[in-house]
Amino acid sequence: MKADLHIHSYYSDGTVSPAEIAQMCADGGVDVAALTDHDNMNGCREFAAECALRGIRGVCGIEISAYTQDVKVHILGYGLDATRAKYAEFEKFVNDGALSRTADILSKLKKRGVSLSFDDVIRERRCPRSPVHTMYIARAAARKGCASSPSAFYGEMLAPGKPAYSGVGRPSPEYALEVIAECGGFSSLAHPGRLALCGDDKLKLIERLRACGLAGIEAVYSGHTDEETAYFREVAAKYSLVVTGGSDTHYAEGSRSVGVPPFVPSEELLAALGID
Repeated sequence: MKADLHIHSYYSDGTVSPAEIAQMCADGGVDVAALTDHDNMNGCREFAAECALRGIRGVCGIEISAYTQDVKVHILGYGLDATRAKYAEFEKFVNDGALSRTADILSKLKKRGVSLSFDDVIRERRCPRSPVHTMYIARAAARKGCASSPSAFYGEMLAPGKPAYSGVGRPSPEYALEVIAECGGFSSLAHPGRLALCGDDKLKLIERLRACGLAGIEAVYSGHTDEETAYFREVAAKYSLVVTGGSDTHYAEGSRSVGVPPFVPSEELLAALGID
């Protein structure tokens, strides 16, 4: 059984629809797939229906864009019950935070000679219910000729430590874990190899999150080397974390492809996802 448990659609910072993702999974021979848009689950119902049409087990997921001391610590969640009061609380928190953060970023950009309006940013959003993602600002800037590409603008201006970075309204990883747990979901630390921390600090963070209920770790990831994959499998065993895996695909074409690297989920993970 082949799984890809980390995919984004245009309901956050991807560019493809849930239906297109389901077809990409079918074409790639993926049996179990999770839609994990940033900070929302607005595309999950559509994704699950499209997966079912193609004989794929669709998993409703989310990637919560958490930060601790300006270090990005993304937490994946699977099987959350979006009807619970805790999810409504979280939804309000991330939407309000995104609006405040966008205003802060636009103000910082203006001081540096980059003039973008809130309307410019909102035009980049495909779903009116989704939080305003920082990448929408980057896309708006590139569209107005302020950068060669959205990714270039993000790296130069919006990433942590850059001139227009804003930490306003960001959830902590502990809050992310609390939301996932209280909504009946399963949590996993996304792309641990990309954590901007040194070895010992990275392990201390994993220990901290494990104590707060972290259940899994994305040891199998498109951006990991073979050595990193092996290392994080060892970390998973050390801290009794379930290994998860995903491509982190955002686009129909690009450096990341659905189902790559190949990931075979354990029986323990399948049970946690409610798949028999």
